[in-house]
Amino acid sequence: MSDLFGGSSGAPAPPEPRRGGGAAAAEPKRPLADRLRPTSLAEVVGQEHLTGQAGVLTRMLGAGTLGSMIFWGPPGTGKTTVARLLAGQVDFAFEQISAIFSGVADLKKMFESARLRRSNGRPTLLFVDEIHRFNRAQQDSFLPVMEDGTVVLVGATTENPSFELNAALLSRARVLTFHPHDADSLSQLLLRAEDVEQRPLPLDAEARAVLVRMADGDGRAILTLAEEVWRAARAGETFDATQLQTIVQRRAPVYDKGQDGHYNLISALHKAVRGSDPDAALYYLCRMFDAGEDPLYLGRRLVRMASEDIGLADPQALVIANAAKDAFDYLGSPEGELALAEATVYLATAPKSNAVYTAYKAAMRAAKEHGSLVPPKHILNAPTKLMKGEGYGTGYRYDHDEPDAFSGQDYFPEALGRQNFYQPVERGFEATLKKRMDHWARLRAERGEG
Repeated sequence: MSDLFGGSSGAPAPPEPRRGGGAAAAEPKRPLADRLRPTSLAEVVGQEHLTGQAGVLTRMLGAGTLGSMIFWGPPGTGKTTVARLLAGQVDFAFEQISAIFSGVADLKKMFESARLRRSNGRPTLLFVDEIHRFNRAQQDSFLPVMEDGTVVLVGATTENPSFELNAALLSRARVLTFHPHDADSLSQLLLRAEDVEQRPLPLDAEARAVLVRMADGDGRAILTLAEEVWRAARAGETFDATQLQTIVQRRAPVYDKGQDGHYNLISALHKAVRGSDPDAALYYLCRMFDAGEDPLYLGRRLVRMASEDIGLADPQALVIANAAKDAFDYLGSPEGELALAEATVYLATAPKSNAVYTAYKAAMRAAKEHGSLVPPKHILNAPTKLMKGEGYGTGYRYDHDEPDAFSGQDYFPEALGRQNFYQPVERGFEATLKKRMDHWARLRAERGEG
């Protein structure tokens, strides 16, 4: 009797003999992930926001409509399976291609088949895996067949559609996000696997939790890992966490140094430093180390954080960040990573100020908006008689000869007038700088220069 997941229960049927006689050969067992493939949307695990009773796709099917969509999410979250189930639910022909192996000629053949099928009264759901790998012109080829109803397009991508897909394509398709599996949904998959295999997974509780973490949110991966465990186990054997890691090795984290994984983790690291959380900052730093990120890239980002988020609240922050970058460049791996970790903790625990960053942006905006204004003549050098005759340098007061070594003169172009870009905060060393600036502002006012 067939079970819920497409496997079979009860005693196995006797193998059929080979044609022409000879020894019997049992049919090879299909991979566990294939045997556990859901047969309805209700069986899909981990995407309840899409496939649950109140999910987006469930509502869409209930309304009797099915438009073009982009499925965005990490590997092993059910994008292909859900597309196939949708086609079956609405009785569309299901066609699948991969952008890795297909070109314009393949697309044209697919579109012609879909047109012929539509003329006979049956729509086509075209599932395009890795759709982001099509170039812009290839993506444009989908637009006419989407508009005239030749196909309902369902594209799958692991990359951010905003960056990888044409705006015209995105305007004609709804983007649905598939979430990575959490520990609960991965544990559900393991329970289903044990039900289909009709035997428990030979792992103790700790090893089972480690297996879930190894899957890294990938449902297909955890089923593949479970198969490896069953293949390795002898009768009556149960593996602990150490033995598990020896058996299945370690699965590399999902991380693409040029795409979303990279940008998400560096964003998390930067915000943890800005938020003065050294523990979280170290965690994300180590996540990126572990995934193979270039440590010198991380060193450069720490230098940026020191300038942007700490600034003059702690002038040593930039010195330490730059020193850590140089230390890694000098030591290399694995010794150099510790210098970057030290800098990360220092930056996260330093007083924070973006006053210099804010002042820089304001000054840059003023420089661009006001054009090539000439500085006031009293601060211009006059190396020639002609320039002296034009008034260059006239009225300049040498600050070292003034009381408090401060003249208070206005150094801005006359057409612009005095500006106040830099406004230090009362934290860290900037509190001292603020006192100095307040003092100079009082002197300027007293001397009629402000």
